[in-house]
Amino acid sequence: MPKMKTKSGAKKRFRVRPGGTVKRGQAFKRHILTKKSTKNKRHLRGATAVHETDMGSITKMLPFAGL
Repeated sequence: MPKMKTKSGAKKRFRVRPGGTVKRGQAFKRHILTKKSTKNKRHLRGATAVHETDMGSITKMLPFAGL
């Protein structure tokens, strides 16, 4: 059996919180910010949780995260 490996892109983008939820950064905040409104950019601040429908794929990408 080959070793299970963590996806290196996933370990850079996700953190597991103590309650079992997964924290992720917001998308659409990196570039082309001039045409986005200030309200839109303000609501993209901070981190948010991964939706429960995506948790199955996150669990496969992070096999040692204890999810």
